[in-house]
Amino acid sequence: MSISNRYVLIMAGGVGSRFWPKSRNSFPKQFIDILGTGQSLLQITYARFLKICDAAQIYVLTNNNYVDLVLNQLSLERGNIIVEPSRNNTAPCLAYANAKISKINPEANIVVAPSDHLILKEDEFLSKIEVALSYAEANDALITLGIKPTRPDTGYGYIKYENEQVIKTTERVDEVKKVEAFVEKPQLEIAEEYLKNGDYLWNAGIFIWSARSFSRALEVHAPSIYELFNRGLASYGTEQEAEFINLNYPTAKNISIDFAVMEKATNIFTIPADIGWSDLGTWASLHEVTKKDNDNSINSKNFILNNTKDCIVSVNNHKAVIIDGLENYIVVDDDEVLLIYPKAKEQEIKEVSSNFVNSFGSRFN
Repeated sequence: MSISNRYVLIMAGGVGSRFWPKSRNSFPKQFIDILGTGQSLLQITYARFLKICDAAQIYVLTNNNYVDLVLNQLSLERGNIIVEPSRNNTAPCLAYANAKISKINPEANIVVAPSDHLILKEDEFLSKIEVALSYAEANDALITLGIKPTRPDTGYGYIKYENEQVIKTTERVDEVKKVEAFVEKPQLEIAEEYLKNGDYLWNAGIFIWSARSFSRALEVHAPSIYELFNRGLASYGTEQEAEFINLNYPTAKNISIDFAVMEKATNIFTIPADIGWSDLGTWASLHEVTKKDNDNSINSKNFILNNTKDCIVSVNNHKAVIIDGLENYIVVDDDEVLLIYPKAKEQEIKEVSSNFVNSFGSRFN
């Protein structure tokens, strides 16, 4: 497979409101060193994909508010940032990006990945991506990387796949499975059945397809979105592109790629993967994957924790932290906001942050 036909789209336009107050509208999760490694999640993701293709073939999809943040964090040309002037969900931005890349290279094979996920087994991940790219090049297929579940999680959508081997067209084709159905977030007892069954995977939102296959799928299943962004083909890569997108993008249907295409198309495949994956969607998910000090996750250099257990502590390094007698709490200080909240109630943080901003001003958003 020609590396010159490989492209990567990194999705970096989200807000990450469940990581408030570290993650704000003005500086969301993907731009934060949330793992304490010295790199943001976006920088880690970008470095990972440099092993797949050249930097010139990596594009970042982001909101217009975050263009400067992307440029500050990555050694990326401005032309490799695809800008959404409004938040219309994932189908429009992927349709726009696909049309833009198709104009550059009609033979493109594309990996679509979130910017803010953790992948601990990077070599295994890259190996699965290689299989997917080879299969996408040889077949009219829309492929998703499915994560082998480790617990009956109710916070993820699931992928039900068929165990029969697909037609052999490439090496390691036995790893590619036909998708039977996408399943919405289940109740606990149903998630437990999925885990026992063994033919269900977590939907991680990582996609691989050829530009041609995705374009055909959009034309059939989301024709209004397909037609909208195809009308702009002549302007892409010119000074007229921004004008066309700013005028037309906000009129695109607000819909996810799952609802627009993936749940309707019949040429959907998955590759089961055990890659040490987490979507880092909540403080609790961060607690699960970070190193512990007496069962506490601590992102601070100067701390004393006594009689403290199963807490998440994230404080800027210029501050010292002293805690005594706390258990199962989230403690986050970003200088402007101090959050001390029970882990068991962390799903409330999104609503709490919204109410706080409404009461005390947008600078806390």
